[in-house]
Order: sequence, then structure tokens, then C-alpha cells
Amino acid sequence: MAVSKVSHNVVATALPTTPTNDEEKWPNNDTNPPPEGYEYITGLKLYLVLASVTLIAFLIMLDMSIIVTAIPQITTDFHALSDVGWYGSAYLLANCALQPLTGKLYTQFSSKYTFLSFLALFELGSTLCGAAQSSNMLIIGRAVAGLGGSGLTNGALTILGAAVPLEKRAAVLGIMFGLSQTGAIAAPLLGGALTQYASWRWCFYINLPIGGVISAFLLMIRIPDRVEHSSKSSSTALMKKLDLAGFLIFAPSSVMFLMALQWGGTQYPWNSATIIGLFSGSGVSFIVFVLWEYRVGDDAMVPLSIIRQQVVWSACLFIAFFFGAIVAFSYYMPIYFQVVRGVSPTLSGVYLLPSILSQMVLAVVSGLLVSKMHHYFPWAVASAVFTSIGCGLLSTLSPNTSSGKWIGYQILLGIGRGCGFQMPIIAIQNTLSPQQNPIGMALVGFSQTLGGSIFLSLAQTIFSRSLIDGLAQYAPGVDANQVIKAGGSGLRQTLPVADLPGALKAFNLGVDHTFYLATGASAATFVLAFTMGWHRIGTKEAIIKD
Repeated sequence: MAVSKVSHNVVATALPTTPTNDEEKWPNNDTNPPPEGYEYITGLKLYLVLASVTLIAFLIMLDMSIIVTAIPQITTDFHALSDVGWYGSAYLLANCALQPLTGKLYTQFSSKYTFLSFLALFELGSTLCGAAQSSNMLIIGRAVAGLGGSGLTNGALTILGAAVPLEKRAAVLGIMFGLSQTGAIAAPLLGGALTQYASWRWCFYINLPIGGVISAFLLMIRIPDRVEHSSKSSSTALMKKLDLAGFLIFAPSSVMFLMALQWGGTQYPWNSATIIGLFSGSGVSFIVFVLWEYRVGDDAMVPLSIIRQQVVWSACLFIAFFFGAIVAFSYYMPIYFQVVRGVSPTLSGVYLLPSILSQMVLAVVSGLLVSKMHHYFPWAVASAVFTSIGCGLLSTLSPNTSSGKWIGYQILLGIGRGCGFQMPIIAIQNTLSPQQNPIGMALVGFSQTLGGSIFLSLAQTIFSRSLIDGLAQYAPGVDANQVIKAGGSGLRQTLPVADLPGALKAFNLGVDHTFYLATGASAATFVLAFTMGWHRIGTKEAIIKD
């Protein structure tokens, strides 16, 4: 290991040249010299920018969480309990495939209009989901929404990175993540109420007016850009800068990998020609992608000079495992409440509040304290500890677990989630230069969605296998295919009363086993927190392997 200072040259093209009274110049230092005339945003303009990206984060959190309380009813309407994993995986798979390219897009085009373009695509996907006439159509709509969502989180982080100085960024990100958690708070309640009293379709239609308001809001705000735009570049030069060839190699590699995980052990045996072929095709494509990126160099979609830095790759792995634990909890905890405990979708949303409220509070508190302490490492470690304990305790749930226990377990999990969500982002932004930040944020988004896709696919496999084994153990007289066809909400109306307790134990077993997976993912973040290192925020020190 060698520790070295990394000098960065920042492009000043398309930046304002005359400072105003309510804007702060880039702080000058040896490791990160300011571009001439660059200005951060303060005052009312900063509040408008923060409100805009927070609303976007709110919308993403709303969309990701609102479906979880609707899933049992959706599986009943479409007779597709086996598609539960696809409702999340289709979104994450599409999101993951496009994610690395979004970083290059934000380095070449206006951040505001690129951002609005992704928002429009996200809204189209929401429309398709709301109008779905089959499970397959819903899955397609989720994929389109995933393509749109791939550039929203990255765009929000890129915009804030250009608007706020590094030493203040932890507090701003904490506020954004904390306030956006109100979307997660409202989502289960709203999703349950819409499913129970109107239609689950409104869980998607509700995105349309919110997105329209956000678009109008953003159009009134001047968004600063730190990167050189290529409006005058030829199409050939632009394609080279975007590394579209790399994208065309990478996308099928990621799709084949995730499809193998989704189908393995469910639709096809793990040793089948289909699964082996998908894994082999994904592996070969990925090797070709790495070789291509090495050949292209710094113009690559994922420059190896960035990803090989220890802080970057460890932060990406941290967020992958972290988000994997989150999605396993988010998708299967409502099944525990609605199926095993037999509560309504609305009440199921209420029962999720302990984890969401504690996460919201800790996201704001940790962000503010990181800005005071100037270190992210203690919070990353605390996140790993609390999340591991919370997931481990949730894996002990039974049909008769007292409310005091599952409330307390969720609070521990929420504390861990609130402490850790923004720490990998702060670590990467503290390491990379401003013009590299869009790519760094794309890597964070890619790692998050890839981790979510992998762990959601694994969770679906574990849940399905455990449910079938549980039915054989606790309800041997029940046809497993009948249970799967009935879906979560239709179980009590389908099975005889005598067979119901055993079937509920089988569902509980499936949920508990998915939480084993979440516990393992959370434990991995404890190790990865140490590899991110103890670096003071505000310095540009990077650890690079010789």
C-alpha cells in the first residue's frame, strides 16, 4: 500500500464567471484547485435545489416501498406468487444494466435536462405498471421505470455534489436522505390504503402528478455543472466519450447474470443447460468488458483508474451488501404481517413504521454529526453492527411473536440503516475529483441496484424453496401448487381451516430464511467498513495499490 496525494484538474467550461453575493466560491487548496470563477450555491437557490432533489429521492423511495404492501393482492389478481421476485428484480435489473452509462451521460450533457429525461422515462414506466393487464405487463412496466430510475439517484447526487462544498455535503445528504424517508413512511400506509380501498394500480399512477410538479419546479432552477459538455462534439466523438461499445458489452452480461440468479432453483435446476449457459455467457461477456475498458483507458464507461482505488471499490461493495439486506426486509416483512399475522395491507404499512421512523431520524442525525466530526468510518461500523443485530433478531419471528419484540427488532434495524446509507457516498465523493463524481455516483448506483437484484433473486429462491419444504413438514396434505396459485392474500380463502396453521408456519419459515440472508449481507458490511478506511472529510487523499 502506498498513500499518495492525487491532484485533479477541473474543467471550468460552461461555469459562471462572475460571483454573486449569495454564492460561495470553491475553497482553494493544493490537492483540489478551484476552476476559475466556479461558485457553489447558497441561500434560497440552494434550498430550491435541495428541495428538488429531495422530492426526487422521495419519489424513488415512494415507488420502491409502495408496492410491497400491494404485492400480496397483485399476486392474487394475477395468480402469480412465483413472480414476486420479478416485480422488484425487473426494476433493479434494468436499472443496473443502464446505471454505469448514466455517469458518462452526466459528464457530457446538461445535468438538469439529463435528469428530466430520466424522470420522463420513469413516469412512462409507472403508467405502464398502472395499466397492466397481466403479470408480464407489470414486469415490463417495472423494467421501463427502472431504466428511468437509473439516472435519478445518480443525478440527484451529482447535482448536490456540484452545488455544495464537500465539508457541508454530509449534512445536506443527511437531510436529503432523512426527509426522503417520509416517502418510505408514507408508502406502506398509502400503498395499503390504496390497495384496500381503491386499487393497487394507484400505487403507480400516483407517481404521475408528483413527477409533473417536480419537473415544473426544476425547470425554474439553474443547476450548476462542473463538467465539460459535448454539445459541439461530432456524433463519432460523442459515442467514443460515452463508451457505447462498452455499454453494449456490459448490459447483456449483467442481464444474463441476474436472469440466471432469478431462474436458478425455481424455473430451472441450477445444473441445467439454461442456467449454466447464462452464467457462462455472463462471465465471458464480463471478461470482454473488462478487457475493453482497460483498452479504452480513462474514456471508458467505468475507468479502471477509478474503480481500483480501495475507498471506491470497498464503498461500492458496502452499498451492495447494505442494499441487499434492505430489499430482503422490505419485500418479505409485509408477507409476514399480511400472510402469517393476517393483518390488512393498511395495518401492515403501519407495522413497518418502527424501522422507517428510526431510519429517518438517524439519517438526519448521522449526516449532521458527520459534518461536525469530519469522519464517516464510525457511522459505517455502527450501521453494520445495528443492521446485523436487527436482521438476526427478525429471523427469529414466529406466528406468535409479541408486538414488543418485532417493534424493537425493527427499531434496531432502522438505526443501522439510517447510520449507513450515505456513508459510502461521502467516502467516494471525498476521494474523487469533481469531474469524476458523476462516474463515482453511477458506480454507487450500479452497486446498489446490482446488490439489490442479486439479493432479491436469492431471497426469492430461498423463500420459494423454504415454503415448499415447510409445507411438506407442517402441512403435508396441502398442494404446494395450490398455495402458490392462491397468492399471499388468497391463502385464507383457499385452504381448509384445519390446514391453515401448518401453511402459515411454512410461510413464516420462508420469511425467516430470507432474513438469514439479510443477516449475512449485513455482517459483510462490517468488514467492508474497515476497508473504506479512516479518512478525514475534506481531504483528497486516496489509497492506491502499487
